[in-house]
Formats: sequence, structure tokens, C-alpha cells
Amino acid sequence: MTQDLQDQILSLQETIQTLEQERRDLVVHPVLPPEDAPPAAIVEAYRAQARASAEQAAEIKGIDDAIAALQLQLRQKRALVGHYREHQRDPLREEIEQAKAKAEHYAERINELSGELIIEVRSLKEIADQLSPLYWQYEGKPFITGFKRVTVPHVRSDSTVWNVVNRVV
Repeated sequence: MTQDLQDQILSLQETIQTLEQERRDLVVHPVLPPEDAPPAAIVEAYRAQARASAEQAAEIKGIDDAIAALQLQLRQKRALVGHYREHQRDPLREEIEQAKAKAEHYAERINELSGELIIEVRSLKEIADQLSPLYWQYEGKPFITGFKRVTVPHVRSDSTVWNVVNRVV
């Protein structure tokens, strides 16, 4: 019975990781009209951008809701595993499980902040890419540098070993 539960937990973890990656990958790249475009083309470009942003926000909300529901199921399944093991009452095992639960909380928070930070850095890079040519002409130096070295932490686990990696933004 516990092996079936472990398989369900692993499946939930994989699904959550897939959804988190999908959420991070959702980025709307603005398509701005050329400077000499007619007014109607400029209006339509900004309207299209607004529609795409609204659609993306709705999709992100749906993904976030799905992740929250799956995380609740995951916690419930883990509680069942703990309940099955409870009859053995190994104090060392209990201490490990409590520490793992705390670590999991922080790892989830780190990954959540990492996803948000990736979005913010990409947004800043888009602004820098648009502004840099003019900034070079006016100031004679770059506006922002270092985007090739920007990384954010991400915590991964194969359910036995946890690994903190740096993701290049």
C-alpha cells in the first residue's frame, strides 16, 4: 500500500514541477510597431499586446490554482505515508520528517520567488534592450550590463536527495 502511495506522491511532484516550469516559460514578448507606423497600426499593436497580457495572466492564474490544488493533495498523501509509518514510532525518523517538511516549505518558497524573479529580470532586460541604443548615443556607455551572468536559485529533489542549482535567466 505504501509503494502505491509513494508512486502517487512522485507523480504529483512531477506534475507540479512540470506546471511550475510551464508557468516560468509563459512570457509575452511585446511586438511594438515601427516608429514610422501609421496611428492605426500603433493602436492595434498596443491593443494586441494588452489582449495577450490579459490572456497570459488568466493562464498563469489557472496554473497557480492547479499547483495549489496538487500541493494540497501532495501534503495529504505525505500525511498518509506518515500515518502508515507512525505505528513504528522511530524518533530519529520523526525528527528527519519534521526537518524535511520545514525544508520543503522553504524550497517551495525559494522556487516561487525564483519564478517571480525570472519574470522581473526578463522584463528589465526587455527595457534595457529597447533603451540601450539611445542610451549609448546619449551617454556613451551601456545602460545595464551583466545579463549573461544573471542566475537565480532553484531547488530540485528526486524525493531522496535535494539539489540547489543556479538557473541562468
